[in-house]
Amino acid sequence: MFKQALMLVILGLVSGITNADDALRSMAQQQFKPIPLNPPSVKGNDLTPERIELGKKLFFDPRLSASGVISCNTCHNVGMGGDDNMPTSIGHGWAKGPRNSPTVFNSVFNIAQFWDGRAADLKTQAKGPVQAHVEMANTPENVVTTLSSIPEYVQEFGAVFPQDKNPVTFDNMAIAIEAFEATLNTPHSRFDKWLAGDDKAMTNQEQNGLKLFMYKGCSSCHNGVNIGGQSYFKFGLVKKPSDAVLPPEDLGRFKETKNVADKYVFRSAPLRNVALTAPYFHSGVVWDLEEAVVIMGSSQLGIKLSSDESKDITAFLGTLTGVAPKIVYPILPPRTATTPKPKP
Repeated sequence: MFKQALMLVILGLVSGITNADDALRSMAQQQFKPIPLNPPSVKGNDLTPERIELGKKLFFDPRLSASGVISCNTCHNVGMGGDDNMPTSIGHGWAKGPRNSPTVFNSVFNIAQFWDGRAADLKTQAKGPVQAHVEMANTPENVVTTLSSIPEYVQEFGAVFPQDKNPVTFDNMAIAIEAFEATLNTPHSRFDKWLAGDDKAMTNQEQNGLKLFMYKGCSSCHNGVNIGGQSYFKFGLVKKPSDAVLPPEDLGRFKETKNVADKYVFRSAPLRNVALTAPYFHSGVVWDLEEAVVIMGSSQLGIKLSSDESKDITAFLGTLTGVAPKIVYPILPPRTATTPKPKP
């Protein structure tokens, strides 16, 4: 505790700040950024209101799945922190997915999508679950046939993609979903208010948790706008966690790169709204946030956090919960006689 206070005083003096609270804020502002109030620009995607609205309908439409039951919102529920609060998601035919479903909230700020970063952006990510046999188990051809059989969708795709001769495509479906997902951000967290100068937005315990989060080294991996999601690290960097937490058969990024150095490497988890998204880790086996903090301290930093330290860091993480966007469930256009029937 004394070391942290001394560090803040020294940092404050170096930068001309004499108040320890202001020194803490100055240090935090160098490592973290607030969630912007407006959606960021997305390369190659014009976020028009019409495109966002089409993307919203598609995000909630279960007919993108072979069964007609599973939508994007099934695993990324906007009413439950942007994920499904399950260890691993349940997909087509009650199949269990191999990894915990990440939150869709603030995902536009991540360096890449999925735990292993195999999708460079949200439009690429949107295509994956639709085709995965343990998720929506559909095909691009069947998706296009389905959407093309619904006149209202044909009209909307034509209006949103007027430059395309055949606007109803699998690619355009993904582009529209990306446009909607880029708006699913959660500003106005208490941490962001504190970053902006509101001294009362965080309690003394939460501020001490922030000090520990930076001083102990957590922020070396979890930083930026999304408090993570910006780079890749080996899980078990210092000490390998249990096989339940780190299943030996899941080699992480290695599956994509075939680089031996990428075994058990995953994208750092973004921590925005982390208090809402249990269970934790790609294995989804840890339900208690404080337990997850202790595991990360041991596995990634090689330190044993005291009970008070883990409680304070967990309290700080609670300040990262922002204001979720208010989503009005869309009225989806009706099927027609030519719409493909659901497959069991």
